[in-house]
Amino acid sequence: MSRRSSSSLYKIKANRYIDCTMKEVSLTGIKPTGDLHIGNYFGAIKPALELAKTYDARYFIADYHALNIMKDPRELNSTIRQVAAGWLAAGLDPEKVIFYRQSSIPEVFELTTMLMAFTPKGLMNRAHAYKAAVQENNEKDDDPDAGVNMGLFTYPVLMAADIILFDSDVVPVGRDQVQHIEMAQDIAQAVNANYGEPVLKIPRAGVQDNVAVVPGLDGRKMSKSYGNTIPLFAAEKILQKTIMRVVTNSQSVEEPKDPESSQIFLLYKLFASAEEQAALAARYRAGGMGWGEAKEELFRAANRELAPMRERYDAIMADIPALDRILAEGAEKARPIAAATVTRFRKAAGID
Repeated sequence: MSRRSSSSLYKIKANRYIDCTMKEVSLTGIKPTGDLHIGNYFGAIKPALELAKTYDARYFIADYHALNIMKDPRELNSTIRQVAAGWLAAGLDPEKVIFYRQSSIPEVFELTTMLMAFTPKGLMNRAHAYKAAVQENNEKDDDPDAGVNMGLFTYPVLMAADIILFDSDVVPVGRDQVQHIEMAQDIAQAVNANYGEPVLKIPRAGVQDNVAVVPGLDGRKMSKSYGNTIPLFAAEKILQKTIMRVVTNSQSVEEPKDPESSQIFLLYKLFASAEEQAALAARYRAGGMGWGEAKEELFRAANRELAPMRERYDAIMADIPALDRILAEGAEKARPIAAATVTRFRKAAGID
């Protein structure tokens, strides 16, 4: 069989079964959550972009998921584009992968409705996000469902549709997100069992155990909620000023220091070569280097890697129409694949 693009293959396939002859598919959902930081880059973006070397990789901006937490339309609109520009600047190549906005694929929502008919309410009751909201309300002696909307409650079904729609084989997640993939598996298996044929592909979780946990300015895990982040695309002077805020102990310049207990050094390791790491570690242990000098070394290494990305990001954000065209072209590639899945389901269900 000659190799064809996934989109052209799905355009000509009209049967009820899944084609399994192509390269395995990975799917990465990207939450539009505001300014990106280096924790996002090393903990999520960089590992996700590596998938394109092995898989037929698809990436999408989960803008409808964001409606649960982001109600300001201007904020959501700008955040979607900032995040899209950030991934492109970090190395996502729209010529080699499929990159689209969730909201540009209407089949996502048709499939969500169809999957609802095969999703037990009890399964949704067990979803971590819903249970956490109920527990918080109970602790406040409030109505268990106070502040819980149907977007939160049925979130796992929409996520299952995102995954299943594109015949995803692998969905890269952390261990705390495996439940979402397990729910998608349960729902897809219920559909297949009902119709007695493999209508939907069963996805699997690609658990990422070796993803970097990036320390923040205060030593805790880098997180916007802690206010301890180093922005990914900050101007050079702001980057330097932010790095100078890394918390240190009171050791004097003369004292030898343990590099592995220094968050400055842990951050430096993210940007430096093995030789550079060894050289700086030796200076730590020898004494004679103060924390200010160590921070300057971190800044130089960080800026060396981040400056080209910052320039690309600024250029992308300066041409929003071009950015929107990239996302629209990604949706054009994605929709034939999505339509094929919905068509299979409709035929199996007798709705064709």
